[in-house]
Amino acid sequence: MKLKGKVVLITGGASGIGLEAAKQFLANGASVLITGRNTAKLEAAKKMYPALITINSDVSRDEDARQLVAQVQQLGGIDILYNNAGVLTEPLNLAVASEKHVADAAYEMNVNYLGVIRLANLFMPMLTTRPESAIINTTSILSYVPSILEATYSASKVALRFYTESLRKHLQIVNSPVKVFELIPPVVATDMTADRTDKKITSEALVHALIKGLRKNQLTIRVGDTKSLYILSRLSPKLAYSLVNPTKSYQFLHP
Repeated sequence: MKLKGKVVLITGGASGIGLEAAKQFLANGASVLITGRNTAKLEAAKKMYPALITINSDVSRDEDARQLVAQVQQLGGIDILYNNAGVLTEPLNLAVASEKHVADAAYEMNVNYLGVIRLANLFMPMLTTRPESAIINTTSILSYVPSILEATYSASKVALRFYTESLRKHLQIVNSPVKVFELIPPVVATDMTADRTDKKITSEALVHALIKGLRKNQLTIRVGDTKSLYILSRLSPKLAYSLVNPTKSYQFLHP
């Protein structure tokens, strides 16, 4: 897939992976629009990269999503929708009954899963009019093996991975020009993972792999440890599970 001359919309683009993606898409000759809920972060991103177009929008809100499509239409439309926005709530002991489990799960599912479907549905008519267009969804290494400390987040990414695969096949069956890419990262060094001590890769390395995969039309882009865990989860599910959930993780479950 060619990137030069394309117009890309990145949700959650004001920091972390999204901002790095904006930087690299710009460097590859694309025009970039970014969205986010934090006005200060959007303004800071604009100062760093003046070529960016920034739009304040919350992917979890239907009204915001519809307004976003209208604004993008006024700007001439997009070729690539990159669903990067994602949230991770604090670890919860699911063995202890709590209403917070439900609230956090609903929040993660609304942003990480339903928000993607919401935007894909709204932007699909626009994307189908382009000669070469794409949707990019960021799932997670935890969509292969769940984390006991991030159970509902893992579940939201499993849902998104299955939806992504199904959407891709549906569009292929109807000969749609819209390609569907899945980026499956390992743990990435961002503000979201600042407290974790796991092995991490940089946002720069992750997005470099994404750009490389897009150029090769590699529809499923597994990066770093995701490649080996994917294979291991099929050959030895118990071993893969133990690697993602070492015994020290269980300490959190004790009162």
